[in-house]
Amino acid sequence: MPQLVLASQSPRRQELLRTLGVDFTVIPADVDESGIQEENPEGLAEALAYAKARWVADRVFDAVVVAADTIVLLDSGEVLGKPRGREEAVEMLSRLSGQGHRVVTGVAIINSGTGQTKVFHETTRVVFRTLSREEIERYVATGEPFDKAGAYGIQGKGSLLVERIEGCYFNVVGFPLAKVGQALAEFGIFLL
Repeated sequence: MPQLVLASQSPRRQELLRTLGVDFTVIPADVDESGIQEENPEGLAEALAYAKARWVADRVFDAVVVAADTIVLLDSGEVLGKPRGREEAVEMLSRLSGQGHRVVTGVAIINSGTGQTKVFHETTRVVFRTLSREEIERYVATGEPFDKAGAYGIQGKGSLLVERIEGCYFNVVGFPLAKVGQALAEFGIFLL
């Protein structure tokens, strides 16, 4: 079985792979995301994931590199990134309150030895319950929102904000495990 490399600093993605008993190495990609532009959000998530996987694949020999990038989209199509501070986190969560949004995770897998490449995305719909200003402030005070697109983490206290989801839960965490597992099998890495 080829060596698996995760091109991500995300502790959530690392934890998800560890819970599956997967042996992998972490090599974070050093990519300037600001220069990556795409016409649609799905294409953007895929392009960001591909740039990260390509950066790492160009630096390792004979390994399967997997990278992901997750974005949060309002129904208007506006992308919510990671908040840059407390005020921006409060503003994002206020906009999500009582509303639905989409979480799109782009995934790219590259075999650095053969050049085999697969790029795809997963979309999950998330609906927030209506939140009071005090609830938003208390959640932001936990510090949980600051390294997450959309300013929340469904796997933590952010789960208390979510009324329902339609689609893959793990996609909202940032790594659509079922699709990733199926795709890695095409590269000779079997998670099951």
